[in-house]
Amino acid sequence: MKEQRRSFIKKALGTSAVLAATGVTAAIASSNEKSASNGVVVGKSPKKEILYRQTPEWEAFYKSSN
Repeated sequence: MKEQRRSFIKKALGTSAVLAATGVTAAIASSNEKSASNGVVVGKSPKKEILYRQTPEWEAFYKSSN
């Protein structure tokens, strides 16, 4: 009975150590990705982002803001 308990504790400690090491590795990898991208989120969106389209409304806005 004591041997069963000891083997269970050994297995449980070994498994928890592996899980902890995996968690630490994942945390380090995610922090490296953030620093490599310089805070810019990179996605896989197929859409092209259009920030400005010349329209009469924009022209009126820019003229009034100057």
